Amino acid sequence: MTNVLTELKNVSEKFYFDGEFHKSESVKGFNVIDPATELVIGSVLETTNSEIDMIIDRCNVTQKKWWKEMSAVDRAHSMHEVAAKIEKMKPLLAESLTREMGKPYKESLDEVDWCVHSLRYSAEIGRSDMGRVMGPAVAGQFHYTIKKPVGTVAFIMPFNFPLVLLAWEAGAALAGGNACIVKPSEYTTLTTMLFAQAFDHLPNGLFQVVSGGGAVGEYLVAHSDTHGVAFTGSIPVGRSVSRTCGDLMKPALIETSGNDPFLVMPSAALDIAARAAAFSAYMNCGQICVSAERFFVHERIHDEFVDRLISETKKVRIGNGLDKVDMGPMVSSKERDRYEKLLIDASNQGANAITGGGRPAEFNQGWFVDATVLVDCSSDMDIFNNESFGPVAPICKVSDFDEALTLANNSNYALGANIYTKDLSEGIRATEELDGGMVWVNAPLLDNDAGPFGGSKMSGIGRQLGPEGIDTFRETKMIMIDPDSQPQDFWWFPYSDNEMYPNEK
Repeated sequence: MTNVLTELKNVSEKFYFDGEFHKSESVKGFNVIDPATELVIGSVLETTNSEIDMIIDRCNVTQKKWWKEMSAVDRAHSMHEVAAKIEKMKPLLAESLTREMGKPYKESLDEVDWCVHSLRYSAEIGRSDMGRVMGPAVAGQFHYTIKKPVGTVAFIMPFNFPLVLLAWEAGAALAGGNACIVKPSEYTTLTTMLFAQAFDHLPNGLFQVVSGGGAVGEYLVAHSDTHGVAFTGSIPVGRSVSRTCGDLMKPALIETSGNDPFLVMPSAALDIAARAAAFSAYMNCGQICVSAERFFVHERIHDEFVDRLISETKKVRIGNGLDKVDMGPMVSSKERDRYEKLLIDASNQGANAITGGGRPAEFNQGWFVDATVLVDCSSDMDIFNNESFGPVAPICKVSDFDEALTLANNSNYALGANIYTKDLSEGIRATEELDGGMVWVNAPLLDNDAGPFGGSKMSGIGRQLGPEGIDTFRETKMIMIDPDSQPQDFWWFPYSDNEMYPNEK
């Protein structure tokens, strides 16, 4: 048994409280299964409501007594220490992540690196952006704003990028002066527990992790003593979280599904566009909210692009993420069943799997699927109108750029959008006219810690990253001061006679 497997066993059935792991008193739980081997590598217990109450109480005390009152400089230094610890833990966290949810080890290493970058960025924004000074509305007065933490924030996390999304969100919340309670995905709970150890030097009770399924998340969201929520997941659950937070007037960051379009125009460098398309569709086995899931390819270059994409797809090495591979398994048998039904429905509606479409023949265990290219697609197919969240590239032929724009925007989703073109006019129009929170021109899927990430329509509400990400977890207070305490006769009582309604007799 490797050291990582031992570490996973050690944090099984635990929750993270006051900088230490505690065995839950719960009797409800489930096994953690390696999606590449189908071996049990640990177990999770559902944190009880009484345990959650204890955790929330401690968070609120610590946030108010210590973290909120700490100087922005000291908070930033503490967060830089978190980043430094994560960097040292990279081999442990990367192997754990690969074993628990299946992504290739290289992608896991990248994810840990991204956590370090994001936390360092948030630390600096937290100490440099605390409000602004405005020109006073009255001469001699001092008008300004200050940013205040909302309190204790609950984070309901997904499985696909469990560490970096937590670093984005919890990093922003901590930088803003908040306490954090994390409910990881059932598929990545143990890795999140290991990740929590990087926060153990913070004041006890500031960063806590509970475990379990939907009921645990619901309890956190609806609790009167959590003051903000960040949720990433499906549309139905996101809508439920949004309704609960709306009833409680509780601020919420909601990031749900994506169904991102990928446009390819005649001026594109097709060899580069095909490589980009394969990466955008198959990275993390397609389990990315901003995966390219709807391809609109100009008819003039359609056949050549498809040939090149097929060639790139066949190069993708599939297998256990701890081997030399480009694509691992899907996270669970349930997710594979859902995805394969989507492919069957697409076939029944006329789509043709020109490569892939099934399971790799060389595996008799693990939840592996082929990287797949679908042709003969139309934009009214179900696969074009639902998030596939799997390694498939369905291609729809279009006659011109305007048709591609129209079809791309004809969606209930609006997270990101991609275009490959060397036509400056098309590129500029795409940035302005494609729906979504991000548009990538010849550079798909990239993030920037300094720029906002998020969508619109049914893809969610709010933004992560950048100054906008920290403001998600802060409230702005406006301050007006008259140092000389002068009378404001220009609008106080008594009102002047010359401003009364003219009443001529």
